[in-house]
Order: sequence, then C-alpha cells, then structure tokens
Amino acid sequence: MDTAERTELVTRYTEEVVTEAEIEALFEERDSPTAYIGYAPTGEMHIGHFTTMRKLADFIESGLDVTVLIADLHAHLDDAKSPFELLDSRSAYYEAAIEGMIEAAGADPDGIEFVRGTEYQLEDPYTMDLYRMLAETTLSRAQRAGSEVVRQSENPKLGGLVYTLMQSLDVAALDADIAYGGIDQRGIYMLAREQLPDFGYDKPACVFAPLLSGLSGGKMSASEETSKINLTDDDDAVAEKIEGAYCPAGETEGNGVLEYLQYLVFPVLEERGEEFVVERPEEYGGDLVYDDYDDLETDFVSGELHPADLKPAAAAGIAAVIDPVRERLLNQPELLEDAYPEKYA
Repeated sequence: MDTAERTELVTRYTEEVVTEAEIEALFEERDSPTAYIGYAPTGEMHIGHFTTMRKLADFIESGLDVTVLIADLHAHLDDAKSPFELLDSRSAYYEAAIEGMIEAAGADPDGIEFVRGTEYQLEDPYTMDLYRMLAETTLSRAQRAGSEVVRQSENPKLGGLVYTLMQSLDVAALDADIAYGGIDQRGIYMLAREQLPDFGYDKPACVFAPLLSGLSGGKMSASEETSKINLTDDDDAVAEKIEGAYCPAGETEGNGVLEYLQYLVFPVLEERGEEFVVERPEEYGGDLVYDDYDDLETDFVSGELHPADLKPAAAAGIAAVIDPVRERLLNQPELLEDAYPEKYA
C-alpha cells in the first residue's frame, strides 16, 4: 500500500483533517506512525461512538499504531459524570465495548493498545508538564478550547478546565503523531498544536469525525433515549427508534438516519463487500440496491426513495452492525451491572 492509499484510508469519512499534507509526510517518513483517540468512561457507549470505531479500523488497515485511551480521570473531572467508585468498572466496560465495535467494524481488536489515564497521569513527567501548562494558559483560553466538550457555566469548576489541558497533554504523553476525535474536540487539539512545541514536543496532525445528528432531530443527546441507539438495543428497539426518527422526505440536513447510513452502515458494508438493499413492492418500483451512499442520497433527495421505504432498510442495516456487539455485552451481565448498577443491577 503506497502513501496515497494509506492517506486516503486515514482521511476518508471525516469532517476535517489538519493537515492531510502532514499525514502524507508521516507515511513517507516512517512505516508505522502513531495515532490515539480518548474516551472518558461516563455513560453507556452508543452508535455515535461506533462511527469512530469504523475509522479506527481504517487506521489499523493503513498501518498506524493505534492507542485507545480510557480517560478515567477525565470522566470524573468533567462535572463528576462518573463517580470515583465506578471508574474501574466503567473503564472495563468501555474496553469490552470498544473491542466489540472494532471487531464488528471489520478489524482485529488486537491491533489497538488500551491505556488508562491513571497509568501515567499521576506521575512525572506528565504532572510536571501539566503544572507548566497550568502556569502558562489563561482561564479564557482553556474555556474556549474545551467549550464543546466539557460542561460550561459562568462559574466553571476547575476540573473541566484541567480536563482540557490534560487532553492536550495526552497527545504528547502517548507519543501520538495523529490525534483523532469528534469535531467537538477541535479546540482542544488546536491548543495542543499551539502549546506542545513550547514543551519540546511535536505538534500532532489531527483527524476529526463528524458529530451525528440525533434521531429526534438536532444534536444527539446521551441523556435522551430516543435520540440515539444504544449498543444493547435489540432489533425491535432499533426498528422502533428508526421508525420514529426525524427523516423528512428529500431533506438531508439534520437527518440522523442518513448520517448513520453514510458514516457507519455503508463503510461496514464496503468492508464486507455487501450491498444495501431497500425492499419495495413491485407496484412502487421494486427493490433498490445501492453499493454507494451518494447514489442513495441522490435518490432520497429526488423523491425516488421515500422515508417509508428507507427506514425499515436502515433499521435492518444498523441492527446487523450492532448485533454482535450487543451479544458480546449481554453475555457479560456482571460487566454491565458493575458499570451501570442503576440500570442493570
């Protein structure tokens, strides 16, 4: 695989890349550049996380060395979303869920290395670098960088501000050439590109995933059940949520059903060499078969593909992707009970 092919794998299905030329240079300079993504183990993982797993599968295929940070300290620093006593159990759940999603996305989970924040964030040189960043970063700069990630208020807690600096520093601590995350992480990684060279580290290239719209319209909300599909939802629950989803005929803006297809279902089908089939009665034109998302969107916008026909096919496609992950998690009931006792115990 040449540099152009490796770069295409890393940059496809993304919202923004900073910069593609830097990623090309990394592949020219070394066989196995490094990449990292971090997840704070707070609420249950859902389909929005799954799209980033599909991207990690691309990273692995391109020859990147991939590290997944289970950012346990971050999970408490962001307004105590995870109590200290649940950090270990939720971290274990996140590792299991991520392994399941990586495998379902068509890659080998052994191709990633898991690291927990508490393994290195409590000792030198990390702590000394963090103190230096705290001394040199203004309150307004830290707030601006983390404005899309941590909870904001007129009187913010210090934990959320330290969170932002720690995430910037994680890039260097994990020796990552490429920092990967949702587009909401952009401010934090731009801070890393700005500040890390001052501490003797290279600035990272950055790859940003799009944030999916919620099924009920607008931004996906982790606290709104109808807004997202959970990894433990069965096929009936998936079908019910998709049936009630915001999907107006011909409209693509804020259409979570289309986004799930574009960023999750079609990439997985491509990996498997399969097509996406929309079943329709012969009186309405018969079945439609797609091997490319753009063709599906064109038909949807033109009116050739109606939401009533698309939704059942989308539900079946999404369920087929998450089914193996659901089975893996439900076969470990103690994992769910320990991590989320209020729901599963």
